[in-house]
Amino acid sequence: MALAIRSAAPLEPWKDPAAQPFLRIEGITKTFGKLYACDDISLDVYRGEFFALLGGSGSGKSTLLRILAGLETPDRGRVLIDGVDVTALPPYQRPVNMMFQSYALFPHMSVAQNIAFGLKQDGLGAGEIRDRVQQMLELVQMPQLGARRPAQLSGGQRQRVALARALAKQPKLLLLDEPLGALDKRLRERTQFELVNIQERVGTTFVMVTHDQEEAMTMSSRIAVMDAGRIVQVSTPAALYEYPSTRFVAEFIGGINLFEGRVLAHDADARVARIACDAVDGGALLARHADPLPEGTAVSVAVRPEKIDVHESRPQADNVAVGKVRDIAYLGDVSIYHVETESGAVIRVQETHVERSSEPHYDWGETLWLSWPASGAVVLTA
Repeated sequence: MALAIRSAAPLEPWKDPAAQPFLRIEGITKTFGKLYACDDISLDVYRGEFFALLGGSGSGKSTLLRILAGLETPDRGRVLIDGVDVTALPPYQRPVNMMFQSYALFPHMSVAQNIAFGLKQDGLGAGEIRDRVQQMLELVQMPQLGARRPAQLSGGQRQRVALARALAKQPKLLLLDEPLGALDKRLRERTQFELVNIQERVGTTFVMVTHDQEEAMTMSSRIAVMDAGRIVQVSTPAALYEYPSTRFVAEFIGGINLFEGRVLAHDADARVARIACDAVDGGALLARHADPLPEGTAVSVAVRPEKIDVHESRPQADNVAVGKVRDIAYLGDVSIYHVETESGAVIRVQETHVERSSEPHYDWGETLWLSWPASGAVVLTA
């Protein structure tokens, strides 16, 4: 799982009760026939954030982005930018620009002409346009490429030209629709750093739509996870990963093991729940959970693969399971093992390769003991 690459000091205005949101979405609903693309969505985004709308196909993220841009009209609700209600304003009257997944560069124009296009539409003087274009070319580290055509550029360079054109008009809010989707993996990873660094330098508020969880985790200050037209959780990348609020979020963000069971007891003082589970030794799983849970409550317990330790003999731990290796995936930096217990449960384990080896540490059919602490498990009631 990727880690956030924010290079500056943490930007956390959402923790300040006195902070006012820069972008406020209030009860936005949009239907297409009987389909709710956006279902009563409310959301606050703060000035200078790099915010991500993350979800699968049909989750409503792109429709919400188009509503922010003025390309779709909501059935109900309001959009406020910097305190101004823009819900009824057409796109050209909003302090917003949008960078499309296809980049939408004009093939017959040079890089400089592409960047200048919107500025000419706004009636800026020739000298100001020239200075602004050069400023944008330097911002995206392409000062010598202004005369080239888009066809003469690499995919990453075209992406930067599209960003420069979007930022040239100095919008208060920049919307990015799957901005890195057209790039290959290595170029996409490098461009993630470039985009974050540029956003930090200009200070513009970015709202990005993506279906790529790793991209959202890497680039964003906060993420709104969407499903079926609703926002199911809003949090920082680390909080989403370590403390998912629902089973959907736990499964959508990173690899996960989910154990189903019912609460046997809840120790309020120790903040530990004891949950019936056939997959673990002794038939009961321990998990840290602060809120009281009545006996018999049905829950899911989420455990990340990297929280699980592997042993060749029975360990002493809060939670212990034993099983045989059924599948192995070698990924270079890590190996993934699927360990099947006698109950039939398959537990996914991740082992980091600290030492060099051309072979997996464990073999198919080998019996392994697994353990994890109560603090490594998350109890989910939804």
